[in-house]
Amino acid sequence: MSNNNAKPSKKASPLLDSPSDDEKFMLRCIQIAKNGLGTTAPNPMVGAVIVHEGEIIGEGYTSRYGGPHAEVNAVNSVEDQSLLKNATIYVTLEPCSHYGKTPPCADLLIKVGIARVVIGLLDPHEKVAGNGIKKLKEAGCTVEVGVLENECKEHHKRFLTNCIKKRPYIILKWAETADGFIAPDLEQRSKTKEPFWITNTRSRQLVHKWRSEEPGILVGTNTVMADNPKLNVRDWTGKQPTRIVLDKNLKIPAGFHVYNGKQHTIVCTEIEDDKRYNPKVTYNIVNFEADLVHQLCNILYKEKIQSVIIEGGLGTLQSFIDANLWDEARAFKGPNNFGKGLSAPKIEGQTVKQIQILNDQLTIIKND
Repeated sequence: MSNNNAKPSKKASPLLDSPSDDEKFMLRCIQIAKNGLGTTAPNPMVGAVIVHEGEIIGEGYTSRYGGPHAEVNAVNSVEDQSLLKNATIYVTLEPCSHYGKTPPCADLLIKVGIARVVIGLLDPHEKVAGNGIKKLKEAGCTVEVGVLENECKEHHKRFLTNCIKKRPYIILKWAETADGFIAPDLEQRSKTKEPFWITNTRSRQLVHKWRSEEPGILVGTNTVMADNPKLNVRDWTGKQPTRIVLDKNLKIPAGFHVYNGKQHTIVCTEIEDDKRYNPKVTYNIVNFEADLVHQLCNILYKEKIQSVIIEGGLGTLQSFIDANLWDEARAFKGPNNFGKGLSAPKIEGQTVKQIQILNDQLTIIKND
């Protein structure tokens, strides 16, 4: 593949070989928290488990954005509320201590009398940042922090990147042929208007699942002009991502799918002309000649897009790689050959997983 410089993955955490009871319950928190993937952003997708005398009596995960947090759902799921005073709650992230769309979760845990709180990870958000733990301790709760901290960091990677680095978690995605091309040359493409599929239907369904899990999907002008993509979720059920389209000179025709108004769309352009703007679209002015990738990250952060899939084309993908502004790459390799065409991106990183999907191979690379 084009990622020949990718390093082999590290061994799994030894904690997972023979986990303690606390680790087992925290693993369960992470497991159920994934039910919120794609719906909680910009809030973190937290998992909470309540245990009494070694038995789980309540569970919850963060509701769709604006709804109750994981701790609230877990407490409400407990049938015998009298057990809470002698129970332990496990949470992947420090309970919030401030009023937002919902009241502070730390206050709720104090109110119901939870005796012990086990936290996977401190919340770095400026409105929390240890204040939830402080509240709990001052109320007499026993608080332990750092159980499966690395696993919780991986689970909350989108939220942490957004909160600490002030940019979205960036996922690069492409498909390449066995001989290393992501698209045929112009001569081949001119002979047919049909899509040149590199991967099988199972791999393409997985991509639609990914689209439902991330709030943004970004492409360049050439990809839109060549493929007229919808950039939506079709072969899966879930929330539609915001489309981010780079169109320096507003050359994409008005009838293209990205302008259909069926999902939120942001166009980044240099043209400041309201008369040429589509009323169904949000426009952001950028300078394509000056550090475009950082400008895009700032726009996405401002728009509260916590994570984004960069789907192409080659120039767009490579620009993020060259700027070293990416967190994860997902590269498919199909069995067919183009012979000639547009070469796949060149990337270095740590290969963390390789998955066989029928006759395709998926490689997951992390930026180390």
